[in-house]
Amino acid sequence: MIPKKTVLVVEDDAAIRRGLADTLQFAGYAVIACGDGQEGLDTAISAQLDLVILDVMLPRRDGFTILAEVRRTRPALPVILVTARGAEQDRVNGLQTGADDYVVKPFSSKELLARVAAVLRRSAERPSDIGRITVAGRGIDFDRREVELPDHSRVLLSEKESELLRYLVQNRGRAISRAELLERVWGLPAGGDSATRAIDMHVVNLRGKLGDPSDRPAVVLTVRGKGYMLAAEASR
Repeated sequence: MIPKKTVLVVEDDAAIRRGLADTLQFAGYAVIACGDGQEGLDTAISAQLDLVILDVMLPRRDGFTILAEVRRTRPALPVILVTARGAEQDRVNGLQTGADDYVVKPFSSKELLARVAAVLRRSAERPSDIGRITVAGRGIDFDRREVELPDHSRVLLSEKESELLRYLVQNRGRAISRAELLERVWGLPAGGDSATRAIDMHVVNLRGKLGDPSDRPAVVLTVRGKGYMLAAEASR
């Protein structure tokens, strides 16, 4: 028997929390539910989980604080952020901090389950044609989501950082627009300036882990007026 995927729900509204848990359990997921930010953070760090559904507005610890700590300690753990309608800046902040997706209150059970399934599917997928690649002296292992730097130290990539880099690798030789990255990596419709800034911030974070300075990048190159592309010297 295939074990159930375990989802952590962090939501302080008891009625919404019960509704989320019931929806997920009915769909076949195991659920751990927490009612405040500190409990949610402790559970996210320590429990065996496949996904976190995280509200932004929480007592004791807010969702962004939890998300940042999860990205620091468990970079591969997928997180879906729950935001209020109209709170565009929350969604931008979430994408910049490393959320894999977001849902906007109020949302339907069908939408939630579709987003959960999509994030888990992206998390589990491994491209058959890319396992490890070397770019400018950095050894990138997509199976481990790990980078070996020129000084032989190693850093872990978050799921979204790995997907972003993988998409650039799969499309090496051409510049990828921010709109395409938003649609193909995040699964979101092309947005305005806020969405563009979120993409740029992810590139900044990725370059930081790769030891790839923005003023003279050797791995993720900026193509003025177009977007980003992988350095041509990538090899397997």
